[in-house]
Amino acid sequence: MLTKRISLIALGMLSATQVMANDQAESKGFKEDSSLKVLLRNAYMNRDYKDTREDKAEWGQAAIGTFSSGFTQGTIGVGVDAFGLYALRLDGGKGRTGAQGIDFFKKGESGNAADDLSKAGAAVKFRFSSTTLTYGDQMPALPVLSYDNVRLLPESYTGTLITSKEIKGLELNAGRFTAESRKSAEGRDSGGLKSINVLGGSYQFTDQFKAAVYASDVEDVLKKQYVNANYIFPIDKDQSLTLDFNGYRTKLDNSYVRESGATGDDNKIWSLAAVFATGPHSFTLAHQRSTGDSNLGYAYGGYQRDQGRVGDGGNTIYLANSYWSDFNAEDERSWQLGYGLDFTNFGVPGLTYNFAYVRGDNITTSTSEGGTEREIFNQFKYVVQNGPAKDLSVRLRSSVLRVSQKSSEYNVSGNEVRVFVDYPINVF
Repeated sequence: MLTKRISLIALGMLSATQVMANDQAESKGFKEDSSLKVLLRNAYMNRDYKDTREDKAEWGQAAIGTFSSGFTQGTIGVGVDAFGLYALRLDGGKGRTGAQGIDFFKKGESGNAADDLSKAGAAVKFRFSSTTLTYGDQMPALPVLSYDNVRLLPESYTGTLITSKEIKGLELNAGRFTAESRKSAEGRDSGGLKSINVLGGSYQFTDQFKAAVYASDVEDVLKKQYVNANYIFPIDKDQSLTLDFNGYRTKLDNSYVRESGATGDDNKIWSLAAVFATGPHSFTLAHQRSTGDSNLGYAYGGYQRDQGRVGDGGNTIYLANSYWSDFNAEDERSWQLGYGLDFTNFGVPGLTYNFAYVRGDNITTSTSEGGTEREIFNQFKYVVQNGPAKDLSVRLRSSVLRVSQKSSEYNVSGNEVRVFVDYPINVF
């Protein structure tokens, strides 16, 4: 039903306006519009758990190369996208690796993490007017299928994606993917995904208002719908109030309910965030709520299907209260108070700081009700502004997570530290 609504909305928009785009007419050629970029990433993550489980940490150096060609000239343009990934393990051997939330290097049968890993992928693309069809290995970033690029190496998916931008402000997406490449393992089908269909779009109604609707169907696992509305209220020259609503509805397939041991098949989760920006400061107040009868809460991403992971990408959680904890348990309600500071006005351009305090309650597990959790999040990020190291970024992040005994079946207390150094290089 939702996919039919999306189609009707898109047709209505197409019939209501004659403002058509034609990106293919502006094509300069396969070689002329090509680019090659290399990202050098050094990443470290440490989780100090506050129960009996062993602490986990991984450290690695990665090189992520991406090539994107232009399109050949003519009515239908043809191009190629490709990537090559390599990671070297610097630490995190037997006993230290294997944390589901870190996942730099997958454990082998011996129990040891690989010393290194490498993989590559490519896709061919065709463009007519401002509509592009891409087939092959890709890194989709959609609310219902969003690849994870916040660890050492990114995930990727193999399949077909159509992206249409024929009308100014309107983007439509439709795709089908049949393989998932885990970020910590080699091979194109290391994620256990059978297939996922995605459909949806976003529209910029005005300079202040944007909305999106998407749906997905993960074969033998679940069906998911997503809605977003974002509105910016300009207050003064350097002041604004942004309201951002995000919501998911998930329905698990009966076969997956039996396989995963879930106690229900339905989840609804939404968040509403208000961000007041004034000069270099930003203040955030957000509320997030999960309802439904599934003890998995909001299920997304990952590879271990018996742990409630479904294969739709590790970043498929466009919600306000997602840090170390996602605050997505069954029946959970959470509030966030956040603060951000840009140090440009204080003579340090490129330096930013973000803080968040999130508290969740009303958590339901198989053995208890009324559980709680709370997280304190801090992050400093610095981006070099000029010189030989221009655009190099250093990100220092920490989280302190405390989970009540009633919620121990859902989550675990601990302290987390992340250190990421990214150096992007534009070869051409």
